[in-house]
Amino acid sequence: MLTKLWRWLWVIPGILISTILCGTVSQIVAMFDQSSRAQIRVARSWARSLLWIVGAKVEVEGLENVKGVQQCVWASNHVSYMDTPVMLGYIPVQFFFLAKSELFKIPFMGWHLERAGHVSVPIEDPKAALRTLAQAAKLVTERNVSVLFFPEGGRSETGELQEFKDGAAYIAIKAQVPLVPVALVGIRDILPMHTLDFKRGTVKLRFGKPIPTAGLTAQARQEITVAARAQIVDMLKWR
Repeated sequence: MLTKLWRWLWVIPGILISTILCGTVSQIVAMFDQSSRAQIRVARSWARSLLWIVGAKVEVEGLENVKGVQQCVWASNHVSYMDTPVMLGYIPVQFFFLAKSELFKIPFMGWHLERAGHVSVPIEDPKAALRTLAQAAKLVTERNVSVLFFPEGGRSETGELQEFKDGAAYIAIKAQVPLVPVALVGIRDILPMHTLDFKRGTVKLRFGKPIPTAGLTAQARQEITVAARAQIVDMLKWR
């Protein structure tokens, strides 16, 4: 009973208020911020506020693996709606999302995604999706940033790691930047799929070893995808 009261009197209103406030600030900042850096800072504040509201503590491991990395493709497992706040709050460099086009229709969140320059992926149209991947690679090279990609193509219903699509590897190869495997551990315990059953707890964000793509062609994307998934499988087993 107390858990339900905590959820409905504190967590849900807190998330809504933070999203509305930060979304509004992001819209105002966007009028003066051509680089999107200020908008990213607002998004980080929003993300960390949500984690604080929910009572989620984040432990980051493997930062030494990505020291000095600025341009790359982050490839992560995907099991909860809380994945995004963890990534926004704790990936140590400026990055952009590749997100399903439906997310851009959500008030405040969608407005931020569009104005901050995040990339909408029309997954229902394969040809358009491929053009979007090429656009993401161009974004990485021209703006000296990184992008985040969920290679499973969506959240895992069971929590088990699904097979990977090769879009992340395609972007990394086309941009000639490393692909960095990322593992989220414990996030499903904070917020299970298809529920609002928030729980306090600890999440581990683990960075793997960057996989170089310099000199590779698109034909190597499956090999890179397999290597990235293998690292994530291994990181998910760590205690």
